[in-house]
Amino acid sequence: MLKVNSINVYYGDLQVLWDVSFEVKEKEIVVLVGANGAGKSTTIRTVSSLLTPKSGSIEFDGIRLDRLPSNKIIEQGIVHVPEGRRLFSEMSVEENLIMGSLYAEAKHKRYQTMDYVYTLFPRLKERRKQMSGTLSGGEQQMLAIGRGLMSLPKVMMFDEPSLGLSPLLVQDVFKLVRTINSEGVTVLLVEQNVRQTLGMCHRAYVLENGRIVLQGTGRELLENEQVKEAFLGI
Repeated sequence: MLKVNSINVYYGDLQVLWDVSFEVKEKEIVVLVGANGAGKSTTIRTVSSLLTPKSGSIEFDGIRLDRLPSNKIIEQGIVHVPEGRRLFSEMSVEENLIMGSLYAEAKHKRYQTMDYVYTLFPRLKERRKQMSGTLSGGEQQMLAIGRGLMSLPKVMMFDEPSLGLSPLLVQDVFKLVRTINSEGVTVLLVEQNVRQTLGMCHRAYVLENGRIVLQGTGRELLENEQVKEAFLGI
């Protein structure tokens, strides 16, 4: 479904990804794990065409994403829920959701999809006229995910969705990711909460200093001694 083939990515003259390759199959949850600065966010920013690889390729159902501008990536069915939510803070909840449904097919189904989002997040329905900048951190994360769903995604990429949330809200976010996946949406997840994400994913890749150093099922990596020592404190 989504294939990243030996991409090399730079910030100016500084190389940050070296020959990164991985695959996300339809209806999977695939996780990229690694320490701060490992290249996880850079990887999904490159899939979103916010960054352009110097070499290598990114394919989705046979289409070269690395040759498309970022606004065309959403039309392919790939949605990026960014780190830090990146909401339009001076727009209402409902206006933010509308901003997630600007291309033709999503626009046509806008209010049907919005009803679905409000079913998932009753709190957002209660606050639909409230400015998004006044929401709590958990509510803002709900809205960021809801805005992504408004684009009718085939693949949702989440960048650190649990960042800054209380332990209880973290559990809610991960439960929501599993729910979205169970309804047929493929998930690519970047997350530092390694134990939780490896416990829920189908497969995972470990990034270290811009390189893929390990891969396997979530269970395999949870039992890997290197992962235990580096990420789980065991």
